[in-house]
Amino acid sequence: MSPSRNPRRLSLVAAVAALLTVAPIGVTAAHAQVTRIRQGSAGDVSRTAWSGPAYTMNGSGGIIAATMTQAINAIRGGTGSIDVVVVAGSGNTTPECDVITGLTGVNSCTTLTLTAARDGNDAQVNTDIRNAEFVYFAGGNQCNYVAWKGTALEASVESVVAKGGGVGGGSAGLHVNSDIVYDACTASTTSAIALADPYDRSVTFTTGMFRWPNYANTINDSHFVTRDRMGRTMAFVARAVKDGLVTGGKAWGVGIEEGASFYIDRNGLGTLSGPSAYVVLGDHQPEVAVAGQPLTYSNFKIWKLAGGQTYDFANRPTCGYYLKSVRAGVPDANLYSGTPVTDCTTPPPPPSGGSGYAEVEPNDSRTAANDISGLTYPATVTGDMKSGTDRDYFALTLGSGQTLTATCAVPAAYDADLYLLSSTGSTLTRSVNNGAGADESVTLARTTSGSATYYLDLEAYSGSGTDDYTCTLSKS
Repeated sequence: MSPSRNPRRLSLVAAVAALLTVAPIGVTAAHAQVTRIRQGSAGDVSRTAWSGPAYTMNGSGGIIAATMTQAINAIRGGTGSIDVVVVAGSGNTTPECDVITGLTGVNSCTTLTLTAARDGNDAQVNTDIRNAEFVYFAGGNQCNYVAWKGTALEASVESVVAKGGGVGGGSAGLHVNSDIVYDACTASTTSAIALADPYDRSVTFTTGMFRWPNYANTINDSHFVTRDRMGRTMAFVARAVKDGLVTGGKAWGVGIEEGASFYIDRNGLGTLSGPSAYVVLGDHQPEVAVAGQPLTYSNFKIWKLAGGQTYDFANRPTCGYYLKSVRAGVPDANLYSGTPVTDCTTPPPPPSGGSGYAEVEPNDSRTAANDISGLTYPATVTGDMKSGTDRDYFALTLGSGQTLTATCAVPAAYDADLYLLSSTGSTLTRSVNNGAGADESVTLARTTSGSATYYLDLEAYSGSGTDDYTCTLSKS
């Protein structure tokens, strides 16, 4: 949720009266009118082909002239001009269009202020959007914006991108442009709240609204460093993976600082203007993400970008990140900086305070199981499926009242399934996701008195190889 756009008096003088039109549309007794303010030319540009798409993702609500200019030039192919629409959910001013109309290559800029969900079906609103070549979502309250999901407005905005135009937004308008939208419809959350309980009532999402090319499986967050939002983005990413809101078991948080802006070109290459941005990857199931409990998640992969640096959303990097973890709701220190990893072929180390173990063959049965009962948790266990019939057993203990969570990141070379067995070999729970590279995760709470031995059994289902799987184990 973002602060309301600053209200200010809109003064019209005779010198600009011919260039600015204010008109209420769709007025009824039931709800406030849609306000339409057009600046620049009264007629739309007519052209059959455009050179986008192009995107601007801004960490705060205002226009960043550098990235907006890049988007305009990309869409018009360096010649001609475009029409821009700014969509807002409140206010009666035009701060975005005031900047945009001063940029080269802009024919007109129209501010549309919609105050109800049904305004997304307003005929004039959708005509203006479809006739535009760029749509910018202003700051405000993203919960108002997700209410337009399923209205004609959603399809109209998508048509602008489809014809080679562009889209962007800042603050609340940034949020609505990611694949998974943190909608803040119940309350606005903080890092402390979200890490203490990633299922808190303030952590809610909208999916299935916009999915822009090269930007799948993303969750945007704004005002990133200034409002200390790294922790809540970590919680968002963990939730997206745990709840299956993403494809492929991976989610990318994109946190953009105030005054910063990503320009993303038609090929998916993002270039940052301004202070900083962060891309936060969660590529495995969380060790603990349960309603009412603090988050535990090991080894978020974080890319930090400064002004002028790039991130390829079409071919997302697999190296150059630094690692940070969260244990029982407490994140590692210095979340906004770290030493980049350069050897990305070695599995990440266990989070601070844990220990690691590499399998020792033969461990193909309970009697030959590797004993990992002495590890410090959260722990990391690695191994591989040496054949299509390989089974790797690991023995551990669980005390009364303890909950074990085991999450295994499986490489793309094979499909492996995960079982948790009792001391006698009975299957207590299992995870059998289909497909090579599909991660597996099991959780078990011991409710009986005393402690007992359990076995983790990772079995090859199809394929084999020397690429390591990595299982992260936690006890709570």
